[in-house]
Amino acid sequence: MNLETLRLFCEVVRLHSFSKGARAMSVSQAAASQAVSHLEADLDVLLIDRSKRPFVLTPEGQQYYESVRGLLKGYDEIAAKIRSTRSQVAGTVRVAAIYSVGLHVMSRHMQQFMTTYPEARIRLEYLHPAKVLDAVLDEEADLGIVSYPLANRELRVVPLRSEPMVFVCRPDHRLAQRKRIEPRDLDGEAFVAFEGDLAIRKAIDRCLRKYRAAPNVVMEFDNIETIKQALEIGAGVSILPEPTVLREAARGSLVARPTAMGELTRPIGIIHRRRKRFTPALSRFMELLKEPVTV
Repeated sequence: MNLETLRLFCEVVRLHSFSKGARAMSVSQAAASQAVSHLEADLDVLLIDRSKRPFVLTPEGQQYYESVRGLLKGYDEIAAKIRSTRSQVAGTVRVAAIYSVGLHVMSRHMQQFMTTYPEARIRLEYLHPAKVLDAVLDEEADLGIVSYPLANRELRVVPLRSEPMVFVCRPDHRLAQRKRIEPRDLDGEAFVAFEGDLAIRKAIDRCLRKYRAAPNVVMEFDNIETIKQALEIGAGVSILPEPTVLREAARGSLVARPTAMGELTRPIGIIHRRRKRFTPALSRFMELLKEPVTV
């Protein structure tokens, strides 16, 4: 038994999957299963009930998970404290990001950071906005990157940027040749929207009401990637953050046009716990995230 085995067990439990836990720790699924089996043999107790799909923790497994998680957290804090006394940029920075930011921005930041600081690494997970918040509050992530961030008694917000929102459609759509889209152009248009409980949907709806635009919502999704796929097959039009459609616009699968609703933007920010202890690696990665993004 060693720390990496314990980390592997915790990742399998946290992600509710042997395959996802294995990927998070860069090992095979067979290795993850074998590691958990070795733990069970060493303890002479069943930790995970594999007869159910998805698997569930036994009572002993739940107790073991909570204890090991606390042990690893304590070890990581001690290790980070020792490293910080030497100002060494090392260790793992855990980041939870919404899908659109993660897919379009984070890979470049991660590559630059780990090239500059080879002793450090980034563990990035793409999550639904509510899950990003939970991950930060539960200390499963050091940082969260979200749109429309809100500070509270437990969370601090570090603003990153404000992204302009643009009208998006297929190149063969009747509005694709317009230089600018007026609110009245949207009246009656089949509109692919975000789900109603998302902050971005509420912001778009407020702006549409302000300008008395009345599109016809035909589909609702919880992420930008699915919305873009729907637009590419001709399901309708949408309003999306400009950086998220730059690649599609460049290859010609979608067209992005500014609107007369110029104040409509999507704010992006970092969230972290107010009493978060920043290691040198975490501080440097925060600084990197604040740098302008180039496409």
